Amino acid sequence: MDRSNKPSAIGVGASLPQPTVSLHENKVEATLPTGESVTVHLFGATVTSWKLANGREQLFVSEKAHLDGSKPIRGGIPVVFPVFGTSQNHATSSLPQHGFARNSNWEFLGKSSSESLNKDRKEGDDSVKLDFGLSHTLLSEDFRKAWPHEFALVYSVTLSKEGLRTSLQVQNNGSQNFEFQVLMHTYLNIEDISKIRINNLESKTYVDKVQNATTHTESQSALPIVGETDRIYQALDPTVPIVVSSTDGNKPLFSVTREALNDVVVWNPWIEKAKAIADFSPDEAYQKMICVEAGSVAGWQTLEAGDSWEGGQLIRAGL
Repeated sequence: MDRSNKPSAIGVGASLPQPTVSLHENKVEATLPTGESVTVHLFGATVTSWKLANGREQLFVSEKAHLDGSKPIRGGIPVVFPVFGTSQNHATSSLPQHGFARNSNWEFLGKSSSESLNKDRKEGDDSVKLDFGLSHTLLSEDFRKAWPHEFALVYSVTLSKEGLRTSLQVQNNGSQNFEFQVLMHTYLNIEDISKIRINNLESKTYVDKVQNATTHTESQSALPIVGETDRIYQALDPTVPIVVSSTDGNKPLFSVTREALNDVVVWNPWIEKAKAIADFSPDEAYQKMICVEAGSVAGWQTLEAGDSWEGGQLIRAGL
């Protein structure tokens, strides 16, 4: 029977904007509806690009960086595990410099979005989390022989309008305790090394690897980079941000807050070291980068059988 007053069709609202995530050529790329983006290579789970909504790149990657898996990637955010540098008379002594995490192929475990579920998502998802995994079963035979522990790593890269968060969960799946160090070897992209200062390190103890690993106390309220710099600042409060600021009005360019990562390495190769590093290019690129590396490297973390540990950093840019 024909009805003169039919109910009107229920309108279907347009779906809210969502982050886009793609996996191709062994790298994962994610972009927020607002334009921010991140790229992570499966080799080393190395973040090689982080762009703000305006398209400005925040990370430095060498022009000669190896992106084919033949060597660790020079730039971005390599993951250092289970040893920082090299060790002697330790279980990690047979491993290459900075361990195997940056030298291994990781699995992409998937994505999730809008961790901030307590917010009203009127404008769609404003964050995306990418998870990557590495375990002893994925290591090369040489790495398994050099470090024969049963472990699993879950590395999470979360892109949001707030910034870029990277966190690492370490699981001991074996029956023996093991010791480890961890570092997020972040290369920040800057315009001019002579026009930046690093803040919130005053009165902190550091080991200066340029001066034969001697120990010093930072006397400067804002640290300039005026030559080769390789310092491990120790026992910092992770909630106090390390701030890279411009000498022009002391404008903050980056801030790095940490969780369970109480050490920070500040590194710049300067002129001669840059020339000596084969995959660092161009030679003068030392003027365009500063490494502010959140880690736990002054000593060793002991992880008991069956336990897990987690640490991370949040980098804010364009403040």
